[in-house]
Amino acid sequence: MVEVPVRQTVTDLDGRRRVDTLVGRAPAEAWHQISAGPGVRGEREYDWAWATLPSFGDVPVGYVRTLLARRSLDDPDDIAYYLCFHPATVEREQIVAVAGARWAIEECFQAAKDQCGLDHYQVRRYDSWYRHITLAILAHAFLAVTAATDPKAHAGWARSQSPTSAVSWR
Repeated sequence: MVEVPVRQTVTDLDGRRRVDTLVGRAPAEAWHQISAGPGVRGEREYDWAWATLPSFGDVPVGYVRTLLARRSLDDPDDIAYYLCFHPATVEREQIVAVAGARWAIEECFQAAKDQCGLDHYQVRRYDSWYRHITLAILAHAFLAVTAATDPKAHAGWARSQSPTSAVSWR
């Protein structure tokens, strides 16, 4: 699955069409309100439309290409478009869950940038870049697992400190 811009074109039976044109032709019953997963402020509800794109013999047997559109409930003009390639047995809710996972993945990468220097590299060769990225992601994974499993990570700062000393330094 990949999010695409509004000007992205796909092959239709009678030529190439922009994704916004195809989604604009979707009937009202094509839209279904589905949660993209829990967010900071509760469930992330959107309207979703899902259409199978025509195949011209270039898709392996048992697979399909689909166009997924996510429309905001508050602003119906705010639509995101996704092109998908997946087994034909995949359900709409599974595709929506994958699209909703993008938010968590972006949060994870932002945390890795802030905490582990994921974006602080100045390399000119692929192998150097690859080593830096691998170590930064590994460090972030270590920090996340440690924070999730260490009892002290969940204790308040004051409770984890030594008792206050009676000595007064001047």
